[in-house]
Amino acid sequence: MAGEEKLEQNQREEPMSLMTRVVITGLVGGLLWSALGYLAYVFNFIEISPNVVLQPWAVGEWKNGVFGNFVSIFILGVIGIGAAIGYFAFLKKFQQFWMGLIYGAVLWGLVFFILNPMFPGIKTVPNLTLDTIVTSFCLFILFGLFVGYTVSYEYNELQPKHDQNHGQQTSNE
Repeated sequence: MAGEEKLEQNQREEPMSLMTRVVITGLVGGLLWSALGYLAYVFNFIEISPNVVLQPWAVGEWKNGVFGNFVSIFILGVIGIGAAIGYFAFLKKFQQFWMGLIYGAVLWGLVFFILNPMFPGIKTVPNLTLDTIVTSFCLFILFGLFVGYTVSYEYNELQPKHDQNHGQQTSNE
């Protein structure tokens, strides 16, 4: 029937582009792991709250409260998009989960050693508690694993499949 072709149930959705998937992965990863970082702060596993990203720029006491932490979690989600795009740009072809772990460790080093002077709320690594070092390192590694594995999987899933029988004789020959 000609009328069936116009039914909504018969129409196919356009698949999301790979870059859209990368952006969503970065946003979700940033939101998820920074929210878990805030919980770690609330339960005293870590002495750094997410609002350290607001400290150098925001004015007022609001940034030190719960609202400031929620705004910071959102900002870290946006920063997560940049980290996911960076992974996509340079490391998307690596299918091993180790690359995501290494990426997370590199991001931790970048924040705690190189960008540390920008954030007065973060002490230098030798002055942090062991709990803070271990917890923050684990959160960064988990973020890197989440982003790295998801981006690599999506990239490799959308690549054209090679003929699996290439070079093999089939039973019909």
